[in-house]
Amino acid sequence: MTGTLSRISDPLSWLCAPCVMGILNVTPDSFADVGRHAGAPGAAARILAVAAEGAAICDVGAESTRPGAQAVPADEELRRLEPTLAAIAAGVDIPISIDTRHASTARAAIDAGAVLVNDVSAGADPGMFPLVADRGSAICLMHMRGEPATMQDDPRYDDVVDEVRAFLEARLEAAVSAGIAEDHVLLDPGIGFGKTLEHNLALLRGIPAIAALGRPVVVGVSRKGMIGAITGREIEDRLAGSLGAGLCAVAGGAAVLRVHDVCETVDALAAWTTINGGDTA
Repeated sequence: MTGTLSRISDPLSWLCAPCVMGILNVTPDSFADVGRHAGAPGAAARILAVAAEGAAICDVGAESTRPGAQAVPADEELRRLEPTLAAIAAGVDIPISIDTRHASTARAAIDAGAVLVNDVSAGADPGMFPLVADRGSAICLMHMRGEPATMQDDPRYDDVVDEVRAFLEARLEAAVSAGIAEDHVLLDPGIGFGKTLEHNLALLRGIPAIAALGRPVVVGVSRKGMIGAITGREIEDRLAGSLGAGLCAVAGGAAVLRVHDVCETVDALAAWTTINGGDTA
């Protein structure tokens, strides 16, 4: 993959459900990586590892969206991403997703070769949808109640599955109205983003309702607080719980699992798929 200003012909060519999206955080304050990949050598090594361990795509982000995290300005986000984007532009052996809420950051990443924008704000930046439509890239629209800094302050819903589904349907329609091809859109219910444990459990059980919107569903449960609440484990000891929750999501119709532990999740999916009569290609 090399950087280009031309339209992307098939931004979801990597998608073969179920598959794994490996996480690369180039932040100093990620809840799980605590800055391990913030520098250029660490970022390049992580991309290579994510590819070697079998992920279908690598999701690169420079703004922590953990509960309580403060917003990062677009210029600082770009500064953190510069070494990683240079490596991507030079050519990598795995498709790249950019995890950002800022159209300016998404533009730089797409110019470097990214094929997907993973937007936790579902296109809140007014420049995001026009950019994605113009470049022909893909976008993942996620549900989040409020902002990361405040989203866990007493979140409430009458029916979390219905409300999240309605939000995602509306944002899908907005994206298509802005010129984004419908088959270039993925949807994410936003596990842990403005939800209690009970809300998260309801959403995982309600994945079929989200999948019924007709677009691939991305689910991120890896090492999250809900896994800690269920198992009593600290972040570094939540692999088994993350795998269990991820497989439940896939059983409900999720197409992509966004994870920190790529190799283990790839193996778990291979076993699950084979046992259920599919292939592992």
